[in-house]
Amino acid sequence: MEKKNIDWSSLGFGYVKTDKRFVSNYKNGAWDDGVLTDDATITMSECACVLQYAQTCFEGMKAYTAEDGRIVCFRPDLNAARMAQSCERLKMPVYPEDKFVDAVIQTVRANAAWVPPFGSGATLYIRPFMFGYDSIIGVKPANEYQFRVFATPVGPYFKGGVKPLTVRISDLDRAAPRGTGHVKAGLNYAMSLYNIVDAHEKGYDENVYVDSATRTHIEETGGANVIFIKGNTLVTPKSDTILPSITRRSLVYVAKEYLGMEVEERPVALTELGDFTEAGLCGTAAVISPLGTIVDHGKEIHYAGMGPTIQKLYDTLTGIQMGRIEAPKGWIQVIE
Repeated sequence: MEKKNIDWSSLGFGYVKTDKRFVSNYKNGAWDDGVLTDDATITMSECACVLQYAQTCFEGMKAYTAEDGRIVCFRPDLNAARMAQSCERLKMPVYPEDKFVDAVIQTVRANAAWVPPFGSGATLYIRPFMFGYDSIIGVKPANEYQFRVFATPVGPYFKGGVKPLTVRISDLDRAAPRGTGHVKAGLNYAMSLYNIVDAHEKGYDENVYVDSATRTHIEETGGANVIFIKGNTLVTPKSDTILPSITRRSLVYVAKEYLGMEVEERPVALTELGDFTEAGLCGTAAVISPLGTIVDHGKEIHYAGMGPTIQKLYDTLTGIQMGRIEAPKGWIQVIE
């Protein structure tokens, strides 16, 4: 299929309307079959549950043009499982995981002309999401829901592409103990908006949140998990209020099985930050963005930026995604 006439290298991380999106509705206790549609608009009641009580969750993944020219998607089954967990926590009907993957495939296939070519540095970002649709004025879950999947071509998540970031330890909390930090609920991100704008205004790229119970351990940023390197060991913070990143989970496997590294998934104390030589943020949007500096209330902890180990992790994972390196079984979903 002929690609759209776009300057792929100039794309930022923003929304571009593409040709088709998938829509399915839940009513009277069941999901309909869903359809692909040209209509990118949503019309609902002013009293829709999502507008009153933020009953919504979402996922994010990417489709790529691999080195052999095939269009592929990375581990969509894990996104389906994570959305199911989010729905259960938010009292929303689970969209069947097999149908979730099929909806992603349909959406990408229908927008194949928008999948950036191999080597362009751009990707097709895929956003499945669900929300309470009907009119709810009392505080309770909705009765009707809509599940949608749209796709948009994007460039790097952080401006300037892969470069060392400067982040700060936040005074505000991302998630409460026994709250919703472990699911991909829209409300978690709404809570972070004030803080990310404040961080940018003060010259920081992101906020690093600590556990809200004791404020002594590293958790994650507003939009990515954190990883640390010490010698030949990859260390990832462990907490019940951290969103389980699919990219982080994949990097843990890559570190162990491809690079022969030791991996520690454990609580990481603030007092340990100076013990690590490299650090990075990982997630679907950024893959890995290296950390240059963490600022802890005036104290600066410096890292190697795109150091040798972060570089190897990045190269190996993106190599798997792009088809340059053989992927573990089940990691790559071929679209066409």
